[in-house]
Amino acid sequence: MHFKDVKGILSAQNGMNLFRGCTHGCIYCDARSRCYQMDHDFEDVEIKRNAVELLEDALRRKRKRCMIGTGAMSDPYIPIERELRLTRRVMEAVYAQGFGMTVQTKSDLILRDLDLICRKNDRAKFVVQTTLTTADEELCKKIEPNVATTAARVEMLKTMRDNGIPTVVWLSPILPVINDTEENINAIMDYCADAGVYGIICFGMGMTLREGNREYFYEKLDELFKGVKNKYIRAFGNSYEVPSPNSYALTKLFNRRCDEAGIVRDNNKIFKYLHEFPNGAKFEQLSFLDT
Repeated sequence: MHFKDVKGILSAQNGMNLFRGCTHGCIYCDARSRCYQMDHDFEDVEIKRNAVELLEDALRRKRKRCMIGTGAMSDPYIPIERELRLTRRVMEAVYAQGFGMTVQTKSDLILRDLDLICRKNDRAKFVVQTTLTTADEELCKKIEPNVATTAARVEMLKTMRDNGIPTVVWLSPILPVINDTEENINAIMDYCADAGVYGIICFGMGMTLREGNREYFYEKLDELFKGVKNKYIRAFGNSYEVPSPNSYALTKLFNRRCDEAGIVRDNNKIFKYLHEFPNGAKFEQLSFLDT
């Protein structure tokens, strides 16, 4: 890992990434794509050393409170966060200024900060997002080797539910020949229904491949799933979109299961929910000395 001082932290949509690169090792990760112009090895994580100071300044200058997001490109709970506590410090800054927040992570390390999440949700709004790709624990260890297992993420979702914290799941990616089965979708839907998630974001049954992440993905296919890479090359070539041949049946199943469980599946509605700062939230400046 290495540290860097950056010029800005919040995007126009009030999102931020505290790190560049990742050590989770997910074989399908789009963030490896060359279009993002990363000038260092992906696993040599760049830490934005001045993130907290930049965020505090940006929040002070905002005219209206809003939702602040993190985790879209780089997981805020990669293993080094255990020692750095950068994500927690950022959450404290958001809390102190009375803004809402949503965090996207594949790690149950977020439970370390449950006390702060609960305090924040009482004052404004906090939404936890996670990705679920497979209900098969052994398969999970292959395609997402360094993240919390699916079972651990589901338990995290249940803990959030029990503490009144709303959650959203990303059903992505669905890898052709690997996890694109009705059995897998049904099992994930069982998990989501049991955990009481607000919504599930799904952009279709399949995945995307770009220059950079395609090469890494194919390399891992050769290591983990003999013969599957050649199937991908024959079926998809260098296409960006890589749909499952079972897409129609899986989408129909997904829609039905969401509707039966009362889980929101309209992506536009979910994104609106994630960005919507609640009316009537308490806006007073907060002190961490308060009890």
